[in-house]
Amino acid sequence: MHKLWQKKQTLKYSKDVLDIVQFGSSVVEETEPNDIDIAVIFQKISLKDQLNESQNIKKQIQENIELPIHISSFDLYSFFDKGNFAKEGVLFYGKSLIFHDEFSNRFGIKPKLKIYYTLKDLEKKDKIRFNYLLNGKGGKYGLIKKYSGKIISPGVIETSPEHERVFTEAMKKITKKIIVKKMFELIE
Repeated sequence: MHKLWQKKQTLKYSKDVLDIVQFGSSVVEETEPNDIDIAVIFQKISLKDQLNESQNIKKQIQENIELPIHISSFDLYSFFDKGNFAKEGVLFYGKSLIFHDEFSNRFGIKPKLKIYYTLKDLEKKDKIRFNYLLNGKGGKYGLIKKYSGKIISPGVIETSPEHERVFTEAMKKITKKIIVKKMFELIE
């Protein structure tokens, strides 16, 4: 995971930039991204100015990393357009390089991932392995503590979107009965 969003960036950008967001595979734990996806969200300015400003930001980010940068620019109207297929990924997985938190926080919502599972039809030894996977064993942390997850109720785990792959890949080694649901929670 390339945690650009956690580092203090010294990016120079105009007052027309609402946020600079890292999203895509580069924010998901245990992935090997080919590039870094960045979305620049603007107030209403001309497309030409958006493209110029985006390229300037891209050059600044590229100075600090080896992977290529794929940059997209949007004003709020085009960002929420139904034809923008990137919006779900930016809203759900996006991390702000300016505010160092989830991009969706700008809209008063926080992304949450709920993983539903069942251990029915598993042998006792596999149920025990699953418990150790989640809660740890012998002083070692399980997935819940290591990745700040929590058990909501029996059969339901809640975690951050960037940990989706960590949880699901490990859980699928024991049970295939997993359903992942993406949702947003209102920030109070």
